[in-house]
Amino acid sequence: MEKKSKVLIIGATGRLGYHLAKFSTEYCHPTFALIRDSSFNDPNKQQKLQSLSIAGVTFLKGSLEDEGSLMEAVKQVDVVICSIPSKQVLDQKLLIRVIKEAGCIKRFIPSEFGADPDKSQISDLDNNFYSRKSEIRRLIEAGGIPYTYICCNLFMSYLLPSLVQPGLKTPPRDKVTIFGDGNTKGVFVNSVDVAAFTISALDDPRTLNKVLYLRPPGNVCCMNELVEAWESKIGKKLEKINVSEEELLKKIKDTPYPENLEMVFIYSTFVKGDHTYFDIEPSSGVEGTQLYPHLKYTTISEHLDNLL
Repeated sequence: MEKKSKVLIIGATGRLGYHLAKFSTEYCHPTFALIRDSSFNDPNKQQKLQSLSIAGVTFLKGSLEDEGSLMEAVKQVDVVICSIPSKQVLDQKLLIRVIKEAGCIKRFIPSEFGADPDKSQISDLDNNFYSRKSEIRRLIEAGGIPYTYICCNLFMSYLLPSLVQPGLKTPPRDKVTIFGDGNTKGVFVNSVDVAAFTISALDDPRTLNKVLYLRPPGNVCCMNELVEAWESKIGKKLEKINVSEEELLKKIKDTPYPENLEMVFIYSTFVKGDHTYFDIEPSSGVEGTQLYPHLKYTTISEHLDNLL
């Protein structure tokens, strides 16, 4: 049997990181997690840590700010996966330096897990949300570090539970706002499925120095299709309110950051089409469901069923 890479997960107590660590052990990778001292006393994290320990994950104490602990952890593995929150993405700079210095890492998967930052068309609106991720990419490439970038677009836990209605927590049952013409397609993927695709890709030569895009059939849809699917599930037509691109832009600019972020991502996804306006270039990217057709994933329709 082919030898499985040893994997270090950074951010293993987060929602995605937890699934990454679980799938890593499930797929028989010797799995390590970098854990802060404080996490062991955090009641919100103790249950996850216990579950990961039972699954066979080895805990290494350390943090992204501590060079010594990073070097010690990195030298024990072949692959590093970072899944820290997007707002902390620049905290990976020291890690990149350590990976370069250690010289033993066969693959680094940085914390991206969203839309492709190099394809974003909203750089003047997002408070450097995407440019910071692009900055990390350039540091990785300049360091000659082997990588795979995971672009899963939107997690199903974000915007989909409200049917893309800013400020709502559940889908509307009377009226719904359609942004733009309602025909621009976005992509939603369940975080559990993102983890499964990521772990499948980490030893795959086809994903080396490439972007792994996730565009699962059934999960690529526009607002009009989303509303239609919801209407058919609740057996009722909703009153449609159309908000033009100009109106949405004005609302974004009139709302302070970070309160306007939901609208920024709606504009990026369902008006500008940042998930789907481009074709995947075989020289730089691959599509996950084509590479791993055996992987089952949650569809938008199945997720909407859970919201009924």
